[in-house]
Amino acid sequence: MLLIDPKDKLPKVTQIVQGIVRDIEKGLLKKNDRLLSITDFSKKHKIARDTVERAYKRLKEEGYIISVPGKGNYIDEVERSSIKILMILNKLSSYKKDVYESFIKTLGRKAKVELQVHHYDPKMLKEILDGARGKYHYYVIMPHFFQHVDKKELSDILKGVPAHELVLLDKNVSLDFDGYIAVYQDFRKDIYNALRSASDLLHKYNSITIIFPEHRNHPTEITDGIRQFCLEYDKQFSIVSDANHTALMKKHVYITLTDSDLASLIKSVRLKGLSIGEDIGIISFNETALKELLDITVITTDFEAMGETTARLILNKEFAQVHNPFKIIKRKSL
Repeated sequence: MLLIDPKDKLPKVTQIVQGIVRDIEKGLLKKNDRLLSITDFSKKHKIARDTVERAYKRLKEEGYIISVPGKGNYIDEVERSSIKILMILNKLSSYKKDVYESFIKTLGRKAKVELQVHHYDPKMLKEILDGARGKYHYYVIMPHFFQHVDKKELSDILKGVPAHELVLLDKNVSLDFDGYIAVYQDFRKDIYNALRSASDLLHKYNSITIIFPEHRNHPTEITDGIRQFCLEYDKQFSIVSDANHTALMKKHVYITLTDSDLASLIKSVRLKGLSIGEDIGIISFNETALKELLDITVITTDFEAMGETTARLILNKEFAQVHNPFKIIKRKSL
């Protein structure tokens, strides 16, 4: 759906032309589709009739539309170029690499993807989007930000992207409009359900502690899900920020979010002569080959599936919100 932004510095004629061309290139407008009449377009978008007439004239000159006397303006036969996609991640990591590689593999030659990083900063995201306005068919955004970010500020930034061009990845955000794509984790429910599915292994432990580093901007919903599980299963719950300064206690389960904290935790357990899976339980976020070799229980989303699903929704023009698969891999560390 074409949107005209009165705040955009681009002339309205250019906005109309670029919007219609993007919809043609994305396949939303096809050969022989009839455009709104100049009068109807003018009324719908509250734009001067002369502006619409000049935009249609340019589209005809560039070969995108043809005029049929007495009938209207129609999309002409135009060779579609590759879909242009801007992917904006919150940070670079091995897991984001898995998402990206699966995404571009599924798209194949049907799309060209450029990559940028907003580093959890909504102001940086806004700068990126302002500079990229009108240059891409889709804007794929990972909406992980500083914990103190104003939700209205974030919502306003995302609203600056037309709904049919917006793709949210890894985390969904409450927006007051639909028609966009999202492939996401539900961090609170996912961790809660993962722990419930492992309740047979967790029954021998009295407490659960999550090592939640400060200033790393992990989703706080993770702690909410663990707290809910502990309340329902009568276990003590605590949060610490650093594995190196954690007093280990028997019959405790420790959940790590980073590989560095996992390494520090395992080192501390061994130095104290404790047994992993008996005295101490360990759960780590996100699967790696090393965790498999160390026999560490893991809770993880399927990052490859996330990239593949997102690409397929774009290619099929399915504007849906999809919960990405999430699972626990039970190993001897519990």
